[in-house]
Amino acid sequence: MSYADKVFIDMCRDILENGTSTEGEKVRPHWPDGEPAYTIKKFGVVNRYDLSKEFPILTLRKTALKSATDEILWIWQKKSNNIHDLHSHIWDEWADEDGSIGKAYGYQLGVKHQYKEGMMDQVDRVIYDLKNNPFSRRIMTNIYVHQDLHQMNLYPCAHSMTFNVTQRKGDDRLTLNAVLNQRSQDVLAANNWNVVQYAVLMHMLAQVCNMKAGELVHVIADAHIYDRHIPIIRELISREPRHAPTFWLNPEVRDFYQFTRNDVRVEGYEAGEQIRDIPIAV
Repeated sequence: MSYADKVFIDMCRDILENGTSTEGEKVRPHWPDGEPAYTIKKFGVVNRYDLSKEFPILTLRKTALKSATDEILWIWQKKSNNIHDLHSHIWDEWADEDGSIGKAYGYQLGVKHQYKEGMMDQVDRVIYDLKNNPFSRRIMTNIYVHQDLHQMNLYPCAHSMTFNVTQRKGDDRLTLNAVLNQRSQDVLAANNWNVVQYAVLMHMLAQVCNMKAGELVHVIADAHIYDRHIPIIRELISREPRHAPTFWLNPEVRDFYQFTRNDVRVEGYEAGEQIRDIPIAV
């Protein structure tokens, strides 16, 4: 069994068995037919993945690695808020007629700020500090900017990253660790998608900063399973997990801005049948 499968199964069982229901409460999300989208949820879920041991991709069903990578590069590398810069259509519902999702996600990472060292955006500041001040406890990003929320078509779900570098005994390179903070997560639709994305991001940043990828700690304030997803989740976690595949990142790329979705792959990836047409609450 892959470790990612174990974490996912344990989390889903905990939510279903010990979570609280929002049924009957005033909720914002609705189903396409207009019915309220209720959830069973757990507060403060924390999952840890050691990227030096295993790449955390589900085998219970396939996670589209290249599409997940494309989206994280859209946000972190292109710093875009326009769906025309994306190869998939997962953001179409939140885009205006010009393709913009407002001052959200990549837009915030591309805003330049004044530092002692000069003007930099948040991504360039992270890379600068990892290379020049790796043991700083201030290597962070945040895209939940209150003054711009009214101009965001969707408030950020995964909203902040905190990076922390350690020197493991006997290692010739430093280890890059990170905490991903998420205010809310649709477990069925987005959990492993987000985990895979930020695992890829950590591998990329570690490579360009001559480090090893270490722990990814995923903190979810509201981890929920929607009412119409419950039977799907029950079937999914009853499947037989498989062994984790091997992650490959193009070793020739040493500049973060040169990575593409084609520079990643998983070797030996066998996964269960894909779940199609998952109903999405909006």
